[in-house]
Amino acid sequence: MSRPDPDVSGASSAGGSGATVLVAMVAALGGFLFGYDTAVINGAVAAVRDTFHASPGVLGFAVAAALLGSALGAWFAGPLAGRMGRIRVMVIAAVLFLVSALGSGFSFAIWDLAVWRFIGGMGVGAASVIAPAYIAEISPARIRGRLGSLQQLAIVTGIFMALLVDFGLVAAAGGATRELWFGLAAWRWMFLSLMVPALAYGILALQIPESPRYLVACSRLTEAREVLVQYVGGDVDAKIVEIRRTLGTDRRSRLGDLRGPRLGLLPIVWVGILLSVFQQFVGINVIFYYSSVLWQAVGFSEEDSLVITVITSVTNIVTTLIAIATIDRIGRKPLLLIGSAGMTITLGTLAFAFGTAPVVHGKPVLEGVMSPLALIAANVYVVFFGLSWGPVVWVLLGEMFNNRIRAQALAVAAAAQWLANFAVSTTFPVLQQIGLGFAYGLYTLFAVLSFLFVARAVPETKGRELESM
Repeated sequence: MSRPDPDVSGASSAGGSGATVLVAMVAALGGFLFGYDTAVINGAVAAVRDTFHASPGVLGFAVAAALLGSALGAWFAGPLAGRMGRIRVMVIAAVLFLVSALGSGFSFAIWDLAVWRFIGGMGVGAASVIAPAYIAEISPARIRGRLGSLQQLAIVTGIFMALLVDFGLVAAAGGATRELWFGLAAWRWMFLSLMVPALAYGILALQIPESPRYLVACSRLTEAREVLVQYVGGDVDAKIVEIRRTLGTDRRSRLGDLRGPRLGLLPIVWVGILLSVFQQFVGINVIFYYSSVLWQAVGFSEEDSLVITVITSVTNIVTTLIAIATIDRIGRKPLLLIGSAGMTITLGTLAFAFGTAPVVHGKPVLEGVMSPLALIAANVYVVFFGLSWGPVVWVLLGEMFNNRIRAQALAVAAAAQWLANFAVSTTFPVLQQIGLGFAYGLYTLFAVLSFLFVARAVPETKGRELESM
């Protein structure tokens, strides 16, 4: 992406031009890979199980191995971003995605697949930290919520594209375990397809400017000023002074800066951690990791189940667009409260539908009105998540921490998110055996708790400059 030389003769600029949007979109490609990598397993789950004769527990671990890698990648991405810069970490993430795609596509055992998924997960974790931090640092305050929401839009678009590719490959081969090209089964091509966006991300990341906050931290003030003039605007000289004040220039940020009086951490860090945990504990990724298996379990064919899952992912994209249009007007906190209330109702409906369904041959059978009711509730649940907890959490994590601790605090919060995601994903096959009504009842409880948490503890950040956090 070529960019014009900025005019740095004045002390201020409007900023927030189309160039800012383009740069934010490139950073958000990490979110696309994040979504693609985590969802591509959806269409391959049953085929992987049959190919490697995996038990439910082993299968759940293989699916969720990427999430452990994500926690590790997120944990180290913050310190690496502080030492090497945001752009270099993006490139490292792209390389990890590429290696994972090749290894997963040619895996020969379930443990082998889990290792390659773990490596890809490290790329996912790094991208989940760097994209929201970079977008927040490159964006003017007046549109930061909308640009920050591009991360979630990229994630759900990646999920959609992964599911669409899965569906196309299954349709072309006649089944996920059937051979397609060069003697490889369709499910292997699902993983190999990740190579294309991984290469695009790595190449494009090298074309965008470094974060102005990182440049100031490295005392590269001329470069920081140029980036601020072109992409952020406002009184650039005053902004550099304020960034230097909030960063401090005597030493680099470290994890020790997060220590505080509340169970060893600063209160704002706990808010970030709990936002991340609740985003996962409401069970959203059960829909995207296991939905094709879920709908097959209640009577839909493999192909019809993938169609339903693709429709659900389109719903997620549309609602994320709604969030982008409203987040800088309505605010972060009201959207979270609306989402929690809606998810409580829809998850409760799913818990009732599956909890009261008769069990035939060990599987719940949705009869009469309950079948369309469950489908509607699942998609309306995605609507409420997509316009609230999906994008808003990433926006808040990118902007709620001050300059001094942003990369480190975001890394800790994102690592907690991936560990929570791992817990939900690995326990779902077991909860499914206990009963889907029980599983969705548990997610309903966490939706209620998320409402109470937001009402009590989450600050509003709409319209505030990063230096005022």
